[in-house]
Amino acid sequence: MSRIGRMPIDLPQGVTAEIDSETNTVKVSGPKGSLARGFHPDMAIKVEGRQLMVSRPSDQRTHRALHGLTRALLANMVHGVSQGFVKKMQVVGVGYRVDMRGDALVLNVGFSHPIEFPAPQGIKFSVDKGGRDFQIEGIDREFVGQVAAKIRAVREPEPYKGKGIMYAGETVRMKAGKAGKTGKAGKAGKGGK
Repeated sequence: MSRIGRMPIDLPQGVTAEIDSETNTVKVSGPKGSLARGFHPDMAIKVEGRQLMVSRPSDQRTHRALHGLTRALLANMVHGVSQGFVKKMQVVGVGYRVDMRGDALVLNVGFSHPIEFPAPQGIKFSVDKGGRDFQIEGIDREFVGQVAAKIRAVREPEPYKGKGIMYAGETVRMKAGKAGKTGKAGKAGKGGK
């Protein structure tokens, strides 16, 4: 048995799950909203009391892989509609800052113009007072991560000074600069006095 796949998913108070057995689609509704997703037809999903259970038809390699995947995706849906997901990010660099304009995120990250990133449906941005840290909130874990990756791609952290947009707690592997960039050694190497 898959150690993850066999674990039941508890449905918190106020969360309901509906299963369409024809298309193997599960709709989960909760206080923060509702999510629906179709799953592989071989995976059997059942509601038993206040728990969701996933079972597989055989011990084939593909069924074992799908078992854990299906259970993890369902658990993320339940967590999303009950508590939601938050991705924390930050900007690092002199003069770099983040602001809000309506629902949109405005990024000042070293370009000649600010970059406006409108909030997609189901996503909410919030910026801390300093203008360096911001958060992305939503109920779909996959979509929150995708939006975070798109924002990070506007100005990825560079390896020489570490400037850019990064996830909170992310460490950037720094590279050494040019070796001949020191004051006296550079002049002496060019035949100076």
